[in-house]
Amino acid sequence: MLRSIAVSLVLLAAACAGDGSSAVEGTGADAQMLVATSPEVPEGRPVVVFLGTSLTAGLGLERDDDTYVARVAELADSAGTPIRAVNAGVSGETSAGGLRRLDWVLREPLDVLVIELGANDGLRGLDPFQLADNLTRIARRTRTRYPKARIVIAGMEAPPNLGPLYVDAFREIFTSIAAGEDALLIPFLLEGVAAVPELNQRDGIHPTPEGHRILAQNAWKVLGPLLTTLSAGPS
Repeated sequence: MLRSIAVSLVLLAAACAGDGSSAVEGTGADAQMLVATSPEVPEGRPVVVFLGTSLTAGLGLERDDDTYVARVAELADSAGTPIRAVNAGVSGETSAGGLRRLDWVLREPLDVLVIELGANDGLRGLDPFQLADNLTRIARRTRTRYPKARIVIAGMEAPPNLGPLYVDAFREIFTSIAAGEDALLIPFLLEGVAAVPELNQRDGIHPTPEGHRILAQNAWKVLGPLLTTLSAGPS
């Protein structure tokens, strides 16, 4: 029951419209102005772009450094695998919207693309097959542009009121796309955060800074080993 409530809150959240050693660019409302290389960022770090919704943009946070994207960059620094993290989150984004702006996001080379899209598709009851097609096209277009790029997909779930057939089909999309496109899967980005009052803002649906720390840990379970592999270079 708690998970069903959590899923509903996550989807609602997604629909609402750095400095130092952790290099993060373009968060929040500035997400549509990003992908400019900062001269302050050391060369040679893998570029990790986070393409997503308000969860990635950090809606409601006072500081860009509090987003899970920034926290992932901190974890990477601590692990000795520093990255240049690029926040391409836009509040209210759908998978179709992410696909439309993908070419713009891909103007500069990247090593890893984290796709956090689909929550708004589920909230609106959009065709899950269209979601699957959009995610597939994002992954393939990215690899066409940058053949060595690694893809990471953040799984989401549809609200239970849409019925079990829709919910099951929606859930399966992320697993099947990850397998079919040789991508890595973050099973549920907001695991342990959604529907936990003290980890969400006053609206009850957007994570607090502490909530974003947990999101970062959830993402790091997948990104950490990947970055270790990238830092080791070709086998």
